[in-house]
Amino acid sequence: MRLNRYLAAAGIGSRRHCDELIASGQVTINARVCTDFSAQPTGQDHVKVGRKLVRAGRPLHIAFHKPAGFVSTRKDPNSRDTIFDLVPSRFPRLFNIGRLDAQSEGLLILTNDREFPQRLTHPRYKIEKEYEVTLDRRWDPALATKLLRGIYLDGQRAQIARLVAIGPTRLRVVLRQGINRQIRRMFYDVGYEVERLVRTRMGTLRLGDLPRGSWRPLTHAELISLRSLEKDVSQKRPASRRQLQSS
Repeated sequence: MRLNRYLAAAGIGSRRHCDELIASGQVTINARVCTDFSAQPTGQDHVKVGRKLVRAGRPLHIAFHKPAGFVSTRKDPNSRDTIFDLVPSRFPRLFNIGRLDAQSEGLLILTNDREFPQRLTHPRYKIEKEYEVTLDRRWDPALATKLLRGIYLDGQRAQIARLVAIGPTRLRVVLRQGINRQIRRMFYDVGYEVERLVRTRMGTLRLGDLPRGSWRPLTHAELISLRSLEKDVSQKRPASRRQLQSS
C-alpha cells in the first residue's frame, strides 16, 4: 500500500492532503523523514505524522440503515445525534458515502476506504437512487407528468427518473440527481407533504431487511458490483474540452 493511501486509511485525510503532508516533510517512517511517494510501509514500520503515530486500519465497508432523527455527519453544530453515534466505537474512523437529511431514513454506505467509489453518489454521474415515499394524502397520478418532466429548484431543473404508485399514499421514486431535499421539495411544489422518506437502493446495493439503526458488512459480491458500476460510469463520462480539442 503506497504511503498516501496508508495515511488515508489511517484517517489522516484525503490522498491529496496526505500527498501534501508527505511533500512538506511531515511524515516519518522509522524516525526518518520520508518524501518518497512510492514508499510502502508495512505493519512493522513506525509511521508518524508530526509526533502522532498512525496505523492503517483494514478496509471496512458497511451498509447502514439510517433512522430518522439522526444527521449524516460526524459532528453537528447544533449538537444533534449523528449516524456515527450508532456504530461501534471500535471501528476505524469511518466516513459516509451519500447523505440523507435528518428526518429521512434508509441506506447509506460507511467506509474507511478513501479508494472506494465515491462517484456512486456524485450527481454528475447519474447513478440511480431509489426511495419509498409516504405522502400526507392520496396520490393523484395526473401529477406524475409534471414531476417526470421536471421543475426548477435552485436554478436547475429537478426531475424524477421513475415514479410508481405502490399504495394510495405510497410511491416508489427513482432519482439520478442529488439536489438538496429534492424529493420533499418537488412533492411540496405539487401540493403534498412527505411524511416518510426511505432510501432503499444506491446503484446495485439494496437496503433489504436491515433494521433501522443497524449495519452489516458489504459482501464480496456487492463490492465487486459497486466497483464495476463505477467503471461503467467512468467509461460513460463526457469528454473534456481539452480531449475534444485534441481529437
